[in-house]
Amino acid sequence: MTRFGGKAAAHVAMLSAALLAAACSQQGNDAPPRGWNRQNNRTPAVEAVEVTLGTLPLEERLSGSVRARNQVEIYPEISGRIVEVLVNDGDYVEAGDVLVRLQDTDYRERLRQAEAGLAVAEARVVQAQANLTRLEATLRRVRSMAERNLVSEADYEAAEADAIAAKADLSLMQAQLEQAKALVNERREELEDTVIRAPISGVVGGRNAEVGQIASSGTPLFVIGDPSEMLVEITLTQRMLGYIGNGTSVNITTDAAPEQPIEARISRISPFLHPVTRTTQAEIDIDSPADLLRPGMYVMVDVLYGETETAPLIPNSAIYRHPRDGRIGVYVASLGEAVPDPERPAGETLAASPLEPVGPVPVRFQPVEIIARGRLTSAVRGVEPGDWVVTLGHHLLERSDSGEAMIQPTPWDHIIRLQQMQTRDLFDVIKRRQEALLSEQTESLN
Repeated sequence: MTRFGGKAAAHVAMLSAALLAAACSQQGNDAPPRGWNRQNNRTPAVEAVEVTLGTLPLEERLSGSVRARNQVEIYPEISGRIVEVLVNDGDYVEAGDVLVRLQDTDYRERLRQAEAGLAVAEARVVQAQANLTRLEATLRRVRSMAERNLVSEADYEAAEADAIAAKADLSLMQAQLEQAKALVNERREELEDTVIRAPISGVVGGRNAEVGQIASSGTPLFVIGDPSEMLVEITLTQRMLGYIGNGTSVNITTDAAPEQPIEARISRISPFLHPVTRTTQAEIDIDSPADLLRPGMYVMVDVLYGETETAPLIPNSAIYRHPRDGRIGVYVASLGEAVPDPERPAGETLAASPLEPVGPVPVRFQPVEIIARGRLTSAVRGVEPGDWVVTLGHHLLERSDSGEAMIQPTPWDHIIRLQQMQTRDLFDVIKRRQEALLSEQTESLN
């Protein structure tokens, strides 16, 4: 399963720290948070979420590339200078439509010479056939005379040899005629190849053809495909083949529209592994891709192959490796021991007011066992549903000797949203929050 990246976690921590500090700063303009010790203002302020019970989807995050179904690159069969380009990127063409014309002067001359050679070969065949007919007639006459002892045996043998030689000459001329015909066909095909046609119907793209350019068989001129039907190609390792197969569900996301995942299934997997990398290719058919996919696009593919057992779930940002002993765990906040708020309605939980800091409350480091880790959430052992775990400010707790902290209860969707944000989005949120606070402070002074 895909792990939550260190850089992204750092960015989330940076943003959350700025927002938490801003929230505490804003509240400080009016009144100190409930339970705040004015004589000891070093109590760390952290964010926390409530542990929930559930299952974690088992998934592999893979990179994929998009191509149109029946997508092909168009190469010239022969070399030549381009004299006309009849299509542009985005044009729809039918199979057989002309795309490019190459200069054909040389190829027309070669065809003319080949046709002249064919005419000579045909004349030689006619000549050889006439010669064979004449010598066969002579042989029949000599044979008749030999039967009456009117010619010598040597004359008969000479006439017979001449007929055999004439027959061989005819066979040679006929072979040369076939050779000449093949050359004409070859020259005619070369001439036809100066006109490059679309092999399939589809949309033209990747134009690499300009008038005056020398086209060669190693340079693609166009790409043609049908964008109404797409394929996404992914690479599977030998290990993944143990739990991923045809029909496995996938979610496909793009940078252009990360909030609009495309649901699909793996359509086919090549049965042959690469002898060096031990990997194979899988294809995902996408019907009606709308405007979300383009051939050649890079996409993220989440392969969903099951669920974990039911277990406590926490955000990945709550997991912390203790720098002193390297243990992996979480900081658990005892919100049940928070200073009571007389203004809070009876029965209302702390989660009902997620933006209201509480504390100081006891906080302890609790080692956990990670059962499964997803991109944003992990299933763990060592905490219970209803516990509150710190998602931001671990380093402050590690440095503090008080064992207490101010807690900012935070909704799950807020933490998940922060973990999904890109770096640019994080800094945009920080900037907007800082501008809002500055505006509020300016209004309060006025």
